[in-house]
Amino acid sequence: MTTRSESVRIAVDDEVIAGTFLEPSARVPGILFVHGWGGSQRNDVARAKGIAALGCVCLTFDLRGHERTVEQQQAITREHSLQDLLAAYDQLVAHPGTDPNAIAVVGSSYGGYLAAILTTLRPVRWLGLHVPALYRDEDWHTPKRQLGRADLNAYRRMRLNPDENRALAACAAFHGDVLIVESEHDDFVPHTTIMSYRTAFLNSHSMTHRIMDGADHALSTPAMQQLYADILVNWITEMIVGVRVNQSAMRELFERDASRS
Repeated sequence: MTTRSESVRIAVDDEVIAGTFLEPSARVPGILFVHGWGGSQRNDVARAKGIAALGCVCLTFDLRGHERTVEQQQAITREHSLQDLLAAYDQLVAHPGTDPNAIAVVGSSYGGYLAAILTTLRPVRWLGLHVPALYRDEDWHTPKRQLGRADLNAYRRMRLNPDENRALAACAAFHGDVLIVESEHDDFVPHTTIMSYRTAFLNSHSMTHRIMDGADHALSTPAMQQLYADILVNWITEMIVGVRVNQSAMRELFERDASRS
């Protein structure tokens, strides 16, 4: 990352000494994490620490109906959760260190479904989906707890096209880079759902699909949690390093052309 400098005068006693401020010349990517239904930001915080060390601003949060507001869960609909996600996104972009043109959203299960829909409402450059779920469009305003498990299971085993589901339609319209992480032994999000998502990304810039052998939906062992964290950090690293290399090359080209004029 390049820096910019600014000369300053520092008063000391009755004299003035010269100094130079050096600071990053550009803002850094922002990464927004969205947990799944019944989860919390707890695991996301652990993953975000590793990604923040790459030079990113990370934001994790608890959806309404979880943790401190769990008493609201019976009444929470997908509309409530989407509004939570929009508010969190806007908070991240408003951070002074965040580059609004370099936003990644990483969602797990229910959070992955919401993250896909978010891309139609806010600019997203990178989209990470861990075991993304699917829900019927017509139940949008039905409280999440009232959705029938048997009906959801049957729906997720159907091969769906982008014109049959709001989240898949969002995927078809997405032009950024995508990561999909699937669990081999997932009792909630079957392989059919993952393939509906994967085939929906008709216009993505790049697509990375990883299957975690032996993993369940909740990543219920420390080893599974660590493996997913490694996959995510490696992908984010590849995306961010690629952007910085391209920016550096463009800057060098601009400076070279300017020196010739």
